[in-house]
Amino acid sequence: MTHEIALPLWLVVIMVLVTAWAVWARLLIPSTRWMLRKRVNKVIDELNTRLNISIRPFQLTKRQVLIDRLVYDAKVMEAIVHYARDHNLPREVAQSEALRFAQEIVPSFNAYVYFRLGYWLARRVARLLYRVRGGFADEARLGEIDPEAAVVFVINHRSNMDYILVAFLAAEQSALSYAVGEWARIWPLQQLIRAMGAYFVRRTSNNPLYRRVLERYVYMATSEGVCQAVFPEGGLSRDGKLRQPKLGILDYMLRGFDPAQTRDVVFVPVAINYDRVLEDRTLIRTLDPSAPPRSHWFVIRTMLGFIGRNVGLMLRNRWQRFGYAAVDFGRPLSMREYCRAQQLSFARLEQEQRFVAVENLAQQLLRQIEQLIPAVPIPLLCRVLNQANAEGWSEADLKQRFYALADQLLADGRMVVLPTTTREHTFNNALHMLKLRHVLEEKAGRYFVNPADQDLIRYYAHSLPNASCTPCSGERG
Repeated sequence: MTHEIALPLWLVVIMVLVTAWAVWARLLIPSTRWMLRKRVNKVIDELNTRLNISIRPFQLTKRQVLIDRLVYDAKVMEAIVHYARDHNLPREVAQSEALRFAQEIVPSFNAYVYFRLGYWLARRVARLLYRVRGGFADEARLGEIDPEAAVVFVINHRSNMDYILVAFLAAEQSALSYAVGEWARIWPLQQLIRAMGAYFVRRTSNNPLYRRVLERYVYMATSEGVCQAVFPEGGLSRDGKLRQPKLGILDYMLRGFDPAQTRDVVFVPVAINYDRVLEDRTLIRTLDPSAPPRSHWFVIRTMLGFIGRNVGLMLRNRWQRFGYAAVDFGRPLSMREYCRAQQLSFARLEQEQRFVAVENLAQQLLRQIEQLIPAVPIPLLCRVLNQANAEGWSEADLKQRFYALADQLLADGRMVVLPTTTREHTFNNALHMLKLRHVLEEKAGRYFVNPADQDLIRYYAHSLPNASCTPCSGERG
């Protein structure tokens, strides 16, 4: 009984690893999960008393349950059968492909990550880069939205900063679920994006099975009342103007909508504008068919150089923010009221009729967004500079026209970000920012647009709505 037993080193290592794994799997993981779940539930209870649109049970359902529910949806199962037949595949292979699509699309929303980490990060980044301003065209009606309705914020797409900016400003309303392109499917960004409730979309995919899985997920989320954000243009504006709407996501949301039976869907138009869009030159360059393609290394090098220069300015206490970023929330549009007024039911329309109805709705929402786009200083100045003038501009002439345009837009009921007490300072700052970027050149006391940057001036000028149009709301400054 007292004899020593010699064990080989490899066996000792295995025994230690197995013991460590058992302690981790049976003790540490369950206790950690319990602690995290307790904290998450506390956050959810706190948020549901504060948010205008509460977090839905659908968002709190386990991701694997949602994936199974999506894959075994009746319409997805029908699509699997057709896909297997059309591609001469075993049904099991087609179903495994549908499962892969579902795993790619379905998010894993975490309220703690969204409101404790995501909101903090969005607020810090937005305020670090811009002077953020937000407004509501009809705040009273926004507060009267049916708390059980599925609210969809419909947003013009100016920059990739749009995701951060709207999430930050809408955090008092609800947690937003976005459709995010494939560009974000890199580790660890995709894990964070999924935890924030976003779902990934292959925008150029024509695979009928993929489109059906995506359609059913969007419809499920909408029918369960999940608050979502949609960019109807389907991509960033290249020339500063609003693009023609893409109807896919809107159609997925509404193709089963019956005003007499289903949960109401409420669209809230949201307009965004910036003094500086970080991707402006890159976006404008895509309009030139003769421009040679740039390598990924060039893009990475340029981005790192931009970050490095700005970090250097911060360290030397010489860094300035990129001007204003403004968001205006418009008047909510209830689909229940809209359908009754138009005497239609999307669920009962044939496909061609439904596409026409969805396109009419999308055009109406884009017109509302166009009337809401905030007038921020640099686009105001670029609208003035966009007028042909071979003799250049004196500072006094620029200032007079700048103020006149701002006053006209304000009289039309637009959101104009030009504080009365600091008008001259704001104008001078906008002028200085264009000079720093070498967009404006000063010669003998007159200002001229750099010919190489004429497209940049037009890009920002196009972002503003035309003055003297019918206002969509009362005056707001």
